[in-house]
Amino acid sequence: MTRAQFAAAPGQPGSTAMYWDSSAFTGWANGCTVQRGYINISNPSLGTVDLGSEQDALGLPDGSTVISLGDSGVAVLTFPYPIQNAAGPDFAVFENGFTNNYLELAFVEVSSDGEHFFRFPAISHVDTLTQLDNFSYSDLTKVHNFAGKYRALYGTPFDLDEVPDDPALNKSAVTHIRLVDVVGSLQAPYRSYDNEGRPVNDPWPTEFASGGFDLDAVGVIHFAFGTGVDEYTQKSDELRAWPNPATDLIYIQNIGPGTSYTLISSTGSVILNGRSASGTLQLQMAALAPGIYYFKTAQQCIALVKQ
Repeated sequence: MTRAQFAAAPGQPGSTAMYWDSSAFTGWANGCTVQRGYINISNPSLGTVDLGSEQDALGLPDGSTVISLGDSGVAVLTFPYPIQNAAGPDFAVFENGFTNNYLELAFVEVSSDGEHFFRFPAISHVDTLTQLDNFSYSDLTKVHNFAGKYRALYGTPFDLDEVPDDPALNKSAVTHIRLVDVVGSLQAPYRSYDNEGRPVNDPWPTEFASGGFDLDAVGVIHFAFGTGVDEYTQKSDELRAWPNPATDLIYIQNIGPGTSYTLISSTGSVILNGRSASGTLQLQMAALAPGIYYFKTAQQCIALVKQ
């Protein structure tokens, strides 16, 4: 039976890959919580993976500084603003694959309340006759709606239109993205299944401290900038920017005295480095060209809009 071929590799006709410096990105995840997965889920005595830290998933991707999830590991990302469903893809997930077709996949789920999560309908047509191992290559044109489809620095895009509607999901105000590592084993007790009930054949086992899906970043295309940060739940120590968008001054709140920060352009150029003198920072934007900028500390990254 002939099965559908999905989007091609970066640079090829029909590819949907998004390079990290695309002007389509309006911001990046600024919060991450990870539950580590096993080095080998069939042998829990080996323990869990430990490469990277949660802050490695914040802000812009770099292709190398990542946090590994391990077998069945889970990452939950949060953002400075809700994500809204608009025309085309709404966000993209970055992994650190070193080449096309070496895939380490994850399921992608979204929530508008941090409690009820809804999964993108992921599809895998990768052959299941032979188990892929850590030295095997797959075929990225045979997978769809999995994070990790594209190599390092190329984001895999996701369109909220593809998530089935549900009263518990507000697609105009998605606040959390959850990534769940695909256990690529073809052994019945450990298999992961796609949306059509097929086992997902992914390299397994990967018995390293860096095993499983490696999260580099999550970039947002469609922020609901019209929704103020006070209109949805936000931790008291998260960075706040006001007003945002702005034409001249932006006030950064909750930064903390003595905190080092960097202002980065949408192309990744460093505009400014500094250190805060108090808990609120005045950032002068008047001389900057209109567009999206990223204000980054060691722990957080928020998008600033200069009008």
